Parts: sequence; structure tokens; C-alpha cells
Amino acid sequence: MAENEGGIVKKGHELGLIMAISLLEEHGLPLGLLPLANVIEVGFVKDTGYMWKLQKKKVEHNFKMINKLVSYNSEITGYVEKKRIKKLKGVKAKGLMLWPPVNEITVDDLPTGKMHFKSLASITKSFPVEAFAAGQ
Repeated sequence: MAENEGGIVKKGHELGLIMAISLLEEHGLPLGLLPLANVIEVGFVKDTGYMWKLQKKKVEHNFKMINKLVSYNSEITGYVEKKRIKKLKGVKAKGLMLWPPVNEITVDDLPTGKMHFKSLASITKSFPVEAFAAGQ
């Protein structure tokens, strides 16, 4: 059985953008967490939390507040749940000269206001949630 079987799919930039924003909001994740340019398709399987996002090309974004360069492949997948994305694929954050893949993202409840990014090597980095707000 394919992971995306039974999923809701929105094709095209405008519909995909609306769905991506809705998924982030619904799960308590900051709106600037994923790139929202050149969206081809966004899908979500409610029963499993599996989501995918296809965009025209790879995107690199520098989060200025924390001076962190993040690379997003043209395909991003993962399992979304409240304040968390696990088994994330297609996202890498530059650290020194390496680009380790980000495997999991979690958001703390207030008052800490922190997000935690975990790599496959179990290296975790934490940053303020506001660094990933829309427009950052």
C-alpha cells in the first residue's frame, strides 16, 4: 500500500499553498517552516498523518534571525502530528560545511517557545519558534 493512498491532494500553486498553510496551522507549526514558492502539489492522509509537498525545484532559504541556511528538495515528505513532524525527508540544514538531513521537528508548548530539529545522527539543535514565522 502506498503511503499517500487515500490522501487529499491539492494540485497547483494556489490550492497547494492554501493546503500547506492549513496543515501547518492545524498542527501548531510555524508558517515559515516550509517553502511555499512554486508549489506543484500538496497531499495529506488524515488517518496516518503522512504529508507530501512537491515544488518545481530545490529551494535554499536563509533564516536570518538564526543565520541558518536550510535546503528543501523538490519533494518533502513526513508524518505530521500536533507540534511535530517525524520521519521528515527532503530537508537539510547547513552546519559548518556539512548538510545533515533533518529527520524530526518538534515545537515546545509555551513558555519556552523553542523548536527542536533532530538529525538521523540524533544531533538536536534548538531555535526560537519566531525564527520560522512567515516572512522570516
